[in-house]
Amino acid sequence: MSVSDLVPYLTIFLLATTITTIRYVVFAGIGYGLVWKLWKDKLSHRIIQGKLPDFSKIKHEIYYSLATMVVFGLVGVGIFIGKNHGVFLIYQNIGDKGWVYFLINLAALILCHDAYFYFTHRLMHWKPIFPYVHRVHHKSTNPSPWAAFAFHPYEAVIEAGIVPLYTFFIPTHSLTIVLFLLYMTFLNVLGHMAFELFPKGFLSHFYTNWHNTTTHHNMHHKWFHYNYGLYFNWWDKLFGTNHPNYKQEFDLITRDPIFKKK
Repeated sequence: MSVSDLVPYLTIFLLATTITTIRYVVFAGIGYGLVWKLWKDKLSHRIIQGKLPDFSKIKHEIYYSLATMVVFGLVGVGIFIGKNHGVFLIYQNIGDKGWVYFLINLAALILCHDAYFYFTHRLMHWKPIFPYVHRVHHKSTNPSPWAAFAFHPYEAVIEAGIVPLYTFFIPTHSLTIVLFLLYMTFLNVLGHMAFELFPKGFLSHFYTNWHNTTTHHNMHHKWFHYNYGLYFNWWDKLFGTNHPNYKQEFDLITRDPIFKKK
């Protein structure tokens, strides 16, 4: 293979890495700028662990998150190659399968990712592999929005695996993948926000208690062996891995309105 043959792959790598980095910086930056800076005083009663981490911890999170973006860029190259060889079933014309399929497929991808995350997450907590794969992420015992992608490269590969795995079996429109990645990034940043922004009573309501909160994932960072779920709480409920004090902690931190009146 000549140097000129490598140019398309290098272009895809640079493009994919740049896009994922921009997505990370925009979502984490907005969360950090609004919640941690602009609204910090108004939301001080919603700080889940009562204090925020030192900036030295945040630098660690940014460093590993940027390294993760490089891994994601490499995975993007792999998906590009696989798509061109018919390995990954990614199509471009929504009309080929219609809007109903498009919307159902988007929901299915989110649900599959939620299951994929829960079980791979529990696997990464297995003692023989935890130090080599997942410990980097757990150095943030009190995470910031910048911790959303602070992974060891091995974990970054695992986290990125959902898209190639899903599209290997299920025909998926490229826009579906884009919307999924936006949804995933938003919820991931929110889960690491360190401030609880969900409303009082969220876990007491039949129609909302199936969804995870920032407190849920923050408690995972603090205690490690509970609360493995990502978007939805049904896997933790099914396998009994919710922290026993999860609801009490959430109710305590949300006893006052989001923006407390002075």
